[in-house]
Amino acid sequence: MLHFTRSVQPDQMDEDVDSLDMNPFEDPAGSAGPIELNTTAVLTVDRNATLTLGTDSLIVLDEGLRHGRAAENGCGLLPQLSKTTRAVPFYNILWAELTSFEVTIHYAQPAGKKSCRVGYINYTVTDKSLHAHTKRWVEALMDRAYPSNTKRRKRIKVLINPFGGQGYAQSLWTRAIEPIFAAARCEVDVEKTAYRGHAVEIAEKMDVDAVDVVACASGDGLPHEVFNGLARQKDARRALRKVAVTQLPCGSGNAMSLNLNGTDSPSLAAVAIVKGVRSPLDLVAITQGNNKYYSFLSQAVGIVAESDLGTESLRWMGSFRFTWGFLVRILGQTIYPAEVSVVAEIEDKRAIREAYRHAVEEQEAAAAKGLPTDADDDSLLASEDGALPPLRFGTVTDALPSDFQTQDMPNLGNFYAGNMCWMSPDAPFFPASLPADGKMDLINISGLVSRATALGMLTTVEHGTLMNHPDVHYRKVLAYRISPRMHRTPDKRRIRAQIGRWLGGAAKQKEGLIAIDGERVPFEAFQAEIVPALGTVLSKRGPIYEYDGPKSS
Repeated sequence: MLHFTRSVQPDQMDEDVDSLDMNPFEDPAGSAGPIELNTTAVLTVDRNATLTLGTDSLIVLDEGLRHGRAAENGCGLLPQLSKTTRAVPFYNILWAELTSFEVTIHYAQPAGKKSCRVGYINYTVTDKSLHAHTKRWVEALMDRAYPSNTKRRKRIKVLINPFGGQGYAQSLWTRAIEPIFAAARCEVDVEKTAYRGHAVEIAEKMDVDAVDVVACASGDGLPHEVFNGLARQKDARRALRKVAVTQLPCGSGNAMSLNLNGTDSPSLAAVAIVKGVRSPLDLVAITQGNNKYYSFLSQAVGIVAESDLGTESLRWMGSFRFTWGFLVRILGQTIYPAEVSVVAEIEDKRAIREAYRHAVEEQEAAAAKGLPTDADDDSLLASEDGALPPLRFGTVTDALPSDFQTQDMPNLGNFYAGNMCWMSPDAPFFPASLPADGKMDLINISGLVSRATALGMLTTVEHGTLMNHPDVHYRKVLAYRISPRMHRTPDKRRIRAQIGRWLGGAAKQKEGLIAIDGERVPFEAFQAEIVPALGTVLSKRGPIYEYDGPKSS
């Protein structure tokens, strides 16, 4: 008997599902005829039903569905190929097992684009002589559901921030995420964070040999804390390589999940983590005063930092507060003067796009050959020493090395460095960024561009073409030092500036703002340098984020 449960599925599945309108036995690679199916790929479960391992999906043929199908297509089962045929992409398969002569398959079942829940298929094999064949068939299904680079039954430490976002993380975990991890037979240990910095302490004391993944049910703040907690361990380099840091998007900022999982839906992200591939991630070493820590996402001085951190009093606006703050500051032509020193690697936009294209081609070639990433290489893990790599360019308190080129920017409008592409669902600020290319992407924009030009730039962000704008300086850099200073407003503009701060939510703000991974840090000079492949994450495509890359126009 085939059982259905009403449910939903990952973003990637929508594309897979749409392609299943074709004959399921037709080779999608474009062969002249139907695939020659090996008899070992077919399991006969009763007189009228078979389960077949297709090219990229499990194909269910059941004559009983012809009369048993509900009017709304099997209560939301995967798309209809015919009245008797259903297909479940292998990506959706969470677990399959044989108990006596009963085959049970759990999978992520779609019912829309923004969530998923667990569905199951259950059949009894009536021909007792097929027991050995059935056992091999189930093992073959699991091999397709979990390729060699995808670990089954991941050991996941879940950290829930009950205070992040709108405070829904706990309910999202219980309702949308936990059932998926359970269906995939993951070993899960759950802990709530109680205060800011708690995740740093948890990660610092964590037994890294007992955990494969730390999954943060939060915004981007908790992954930042976990990376820095692992970096405090005695064998910090090994800890950062051993444990993959991931995000279950439950906060107001969910950039990590957007980039690595391709979604900001908690349930879809849970499936992406179950099926995730271990991948290296560059981290950015930040020194400020006597402090040192690591950033995984971004660093901002100027309009982006102000529009994020400077609009806290406007939280009643919801996510629109960021756009509102941005518009107020653009129209006010607000400037954020600073001295900026940079070690640039690639400054030509065409060369940046070409480097990205080359990286994608290398990734596709490696994937075709089934080559492992550095994060999968156990020999590298075993050979890691415990010390973190030394800083190549020193700290912010050292004399500036000769590698840096320094420029005073009295009219700076936006200084934004990124290690990932998506900063929010509609803001791919850094379309040329890569997880482990050993470089940061840096944007500089003058605060004195015309209001019309600035508004035009705002519309290009959503389309991923901001870097192409002639007034946007986009570079690949290895390191930088920025020394921001407060702008002295002329007396004749002081009243207008005060009105602008009030409208922008920063009426009580007394100093400038700096955002590191969306968190506020002191308004003083800091230095950043890329540390190649220091961190580890889970992702869908290894060395490529879930974005199509920079556009030529």
